[in-house]
Amino acid sequence: MPKEGITPRATDYSQWYLDIVQQADMADYAEIVRGCIVFKATGYAVWEAMQRGLDERIKATGHSNVYFPLLIPKSLLMREAEHVEGFAPEVAEVTRAAGEELPEPYVIRPTSETIIGYFYSKWVRSWRDLPVLYNQWANVMRWEMRTRPFLRTAEFLWQEGHTVHATEAEAEAEALKVLHEVYADFVEQEMALPVVRGLKTPKETFAGALRSYALEAMMQDGRALQTATSHNLGQNFARAFDITYTDRNNTIQTAWTTSWGISTRLIGAMIMAHSDDEGLVVPPRLAPTQVVVVPIYRSDEERSMVLQAIDQLTADWKGTLRFKVDDRDHVQPGFKFNEWELKGIPVRVELGPRDVQQGTVAVARRDLPGKAGKAFVPQAGLREHVQGLLEDIHQALYDRALRFRDERTVTVTSYAELAEAVETGFARCYWAGDTADEVKIQQELKATTRVIPFDQPDTAGRCIVTGKETTQQVIFARAY
Repeated sequence: MPKEGITPRATDYSQWYLDIVQQADMADYAEIVRGCIVFKATGYAVWEAMQRGLDERIKATGHSNVYFPLLIPKSLLMREAEHVEGFAPEVAEVTRAAGEELPEPYVIRPTSETIIGYFYSKWVRSWRDLPVLYNQWANVMRWEMRTRPFLRTAEFLWQEGHTVHATEAEAEAEALKVLHEVYADFVEQEMALPVVRGLKTPKETFAGALRSYALEAMMQDGRALQTATSHNLGQNFARAFDITYTDRNNTIQTAWTTSWGISTRLIGAMIMAHSDDEGLVVPPRLAPTQVVVVPIYRSDEERSMVLQAIDQLTADWKGTLRFKVDDRDHVQPGFKFNEWELKGIPVRVELGPRDVQQGTVAVARRDLPGKAGKAFVPQAGLREHVQGLLEDIHQALYDRALRFRDERTVTVTSYAELAEAVETGFARCYWAGDTADEVKIQQELKATTRVIPFDQPDTAGRCIVTGKETTQQVIFARAY
């Protein structure tokens, strides 16, 4: 039975998602600020865990963190025509300050290529200054018309990496390194979410970029969600902002740049990929609290005995497990079970007087609600048992998401098959079409090309639209 207050996924997937966000105490609507949300403690703790995992990987690949201003002179944005066209409908401007009209409006940061490009043009002088490998954690503003918590809001949090290189090959290697070693590794290893890695078509390429790469994941309604992007910007932004350097032959060269980012929409991806009708499910490696211990007692004497036993059991957990002992007296154990299940804590340990006497505990795993996920285990070696269980849960979540994606990914050979496949999942097909063909499919089927996967077939086939022979396949899907 679905938990009270949560709409079943099968009834209304969109409402189910909104119910999870609110019932699990992840966020609240900031109704006094259009299109924004408040990250509540549970939601922000998940974002902090994501930040830690990503930041470790970003720094391990040689990047340093910096910070640039929130406000960008509008004239800077106008210096890259494609960039402006890509973001103009979403830009918010500041035109007054201290009671006076500003001589030039400021744009609230929609992304930072322009202002960072300005400073890179000052900082880069010689080949000795390269590569520049910087990242910033920041908030951005895009004046979205249709919003959904975490997935699409007017203000959101993210990281954006911006690098400068001497050659196209170095910029290309950087864009791919970040995609694989930072983003894909994090999403699969920490979020337990399988992704398809690939190149974006020209239509879906980031405004102003030479090439865009992305990770696509499937949600439980069969729709795609882009979890990360990495762009080889070529020399477009370098030319617009005069990012040049003197090479070893004392010749002035135009640099090559990249940008790459991942945002709080990852929280939405986590919710939609793993949660169920009982509430939120948080992968163990991301969970701010991995284990909650619930003491069960009826008298002060039993309470003292049980809590003392819990202290002994958890004495060696610090530093190895993130845990919480829920010793609240004003609510019943059943209420606690329900609350922590709703909030997605991966493992629950229950201990009562009889368990103390018998040397056992009840352990429940969140990914298998009810009796199926509950077992009595010895107190001896409990820490090791829980650690192993957390790894089992991570793998089970990954395997379940991968199985679901594979079952709903169909290779199609005709337009009719494409139309049917995107109703429930990913459609993979041979493709030799152009932007006009993509627009036609988007208008007719509400589906877009997600990526040109890196894994391509060895044999040729016929494009489902043009009929031309090609060895290239793409993935179409409806997406968030």
